[in-house]
Amino acid sequence: MKRRIIGLSAILLNFLLITINSTAQSRFKKLIWSDEFDCQGLMPDSNKWNYNVGDGCPKLCGWGNNELQYYTVARSENARIQDGKLLIEAHKLNDEKHAYTSARLTSKFKGDWKYGRIEIRAKLPAGRGIWPAIWMLPTDPQHGGWPIDGEIDIMENVGYWPDSLFGTVHTEAYNGMKGTQKTKAISIKDLSSDFHTYSVEWDANEIVFLVDQKPYNRFGNDGKGNIETWPFNQPFHLVMNVAVGGHWGGKFGVDDQIFPQRMEVEFVRVYQ
Repeated sequence: MKRRIIGLSAILLNFLLITINSTAQSRFKKLIWSDEFDCQGLMPDSNKWNYNVGDGCPKLCGWGNNELQYYTVARSENARIQDGKLLIEAHKLNDEKHAYTSARLTSKFKGDWKYGRIEIRAKLPAGRGIWPAIWMLPTDPQHGGWPIDGEIDIMENVGYWPDSLFGTVHTEAYNGMKGTQKTKAISIKDLSSDFHTYSVEWDANEIVFLVDQKPYNRFGNDGKGNIETWPFNQPFHLVMNVAVGGHWGGKFGVDDQIFPQRMEVEFVRVYQ
């Protein structure tokens, strides 16, 4: 009888833990914006996505990171819907001015959110010199631009470190230019061979980074009302791109034998 009571208690405790975890997982329940990429053969939905175009010059040559690619607009080789997925694809060119092309899509003014769960399921490209990213920037910067207005890097990977997954926050106090960014890296072996779900849960108190629903990094609001440490009280939009080279992605050069390389995105979903 005693053993049965203990067993029943264990079952009840396990049920309680599952219930608590389920509640935490479903804190943001209402789907408010999504793209399932289910339009075969079409370009990305212009009602939801914009293109950043060019090489970032003259103001941000190499998009501020010494990147090598030229971002094209509405060029199917670089961005297209295929088999129910968004493909963002980098290509090698025989062009002295722009050796590589790729695409950088943003939801600015078409998908802008203050707080919520932002969730993207994707399979990453691979190879030395590739630098895919899924990240967020303020839509209408309130304090003067980067870095004081903040940046949320939901997913970054560098090809020379194939199993690398980074979740990072940049602010005026904590940013990559100073080497003080708040980041955490974990290792996942199949980033380029399988799909994973990358997400953040963001509210007035903290930003939590998750992969496949499991938290691995947290950045908290210090509660002092200091813009230099917490600028995340304004709407942000999503950015998805595949860069080539750059200060970080090209640290060990670019292997031109790997191209083309693509990031495949199965869905983007935003809950509040």
